[in-house]
Amino acid sequence: MRLKLALITAPTTEPIVLATAKAHLRVTATDDDTLITGHIKAVRGAVEDYLGRRLITQTWDYFIDEWPASDYIDIPYPPLVSITNIKYTDSSGTETTWAATNYIVDIKGEPGRVYLEYLKSWPTATLRPVNGIVVRCVAGYGDDSSSNPEPYDVPEQIIAGMKLMLGDLYENREATGEKAIEVNPTVKALLQPYRIFTW
Repeated sequence: MRLKLALITAPTTEPIVLATAKAHLRVTATDDDTLITGHIKAVRGAVEDYLGRRLITQTWDYFIDEWPASDYIDIPYPPLVSITNIKYTDSSGTETTWAATNYIVDIKGEPGRVYLEYLKSWPTATLRPVNGIVVRCVAGYGDDSSSNPEPYDVPEQIIAGMKLMLGDLYENREATGEKAIEVNPTVKALLQPYRIFTW
């Protein structure tokens, strides 16, 4: 199934702070701070894509063409934190926010799900042909920056894999062609338990 998503609110922090990254890279000077900060963001994005999940709190719109035949909707990009709202647009272009009393949000499972509440059913309005339903969801392990250095609940195995990738990227920043960086077996072993294969 082809996922249709739009990022609404990007992460405001990263799972590895600059000081921790520099300590891992054994860098003490400040000359490469901007470069390393960019690498942290790039590695986080690459790991999120590889895992099929999101690490730091962010908001996404998930577009669906029709209501499911089952009594639930799987929400991509675990871990699911919350559902902000569910809206649908009928064939005349009228948008309606579906009341939260109609559904239950399961944030414990992976992927998270929106279930119909007891004795409730999906709306019967004729939807516009494409993207008739939009589920706005919040995903990630957290974004609390009140403690130092990394106050997040991102699993240590993922952080360890990110650090190894960060080291590879920093040491081989100009790698191209046959010398291009590949995810090494150790990184794959660290990340594999957290991959999502639902989509």
